[in-house]
Amino acid sequence: MSPSDAGGGSGRSGDRDRTDEHVERWLPVLPDLDPDIEGAVTRMKMIAHHLRRFRDQSLADYDLQRHEFETLHALAGRGGKASPSELASDLDMAPASVTGRLDTLAHRGFVRRTPSATDRRRVDIELTEEGRATWLGSMDVLGHEEYRLLGALDAGERRTLSDLLRRILLAAEDVQSLR
Repeated sequence: MSPSDAGGGSGRSGDRDRTDEHVERWLPVLPDLDPDIEGAVTRMKMIAHHLRRFRDQSLADYDLQRHEFETLHALAGRGGKASPSELASDLDMAPASVTGRLDTLAHRGFVRRTPSATDRRRVDIELTEEGRATWLGSMDVLGHEEYRLLGALDAGERRTLSDLLRRILLAAEDVQSLR
């Protein structure tokens, strides 16, 4: 399904949302407030909040804790097989902390430990079919909502939005700008 087929809104620039009222309320209080900056930042926060709610509901629907989903996601991102140390690195965690997560996921049948084909002292973690199905199912709910939201834009507008957000994120990641 393409984003434009996902049932997005009209996208007319004359449409008003709650953020417009928010900005109007604050302009008299903060006359130096840039309404475009306030509007953009507030909308980004509201969209992030909306997507978090969908993710949380999706995880609840699939009986997953967020940390379990993140571990399955990291494992799927490595082709369904990784060493515990690789997962720890991907998750920015200590290897001992990952072991507890893996124990829980193995007990639930979402992953299994197998001897490494290259180093008999090592074990690999493999995503099971059940683990993959659970991960994909929870991803699907959020993915459909992402497509629905971005379906309000045509392909060129989505590309432009992505490019603009990249520039903003690069500025946020630039440690030098904080000094």
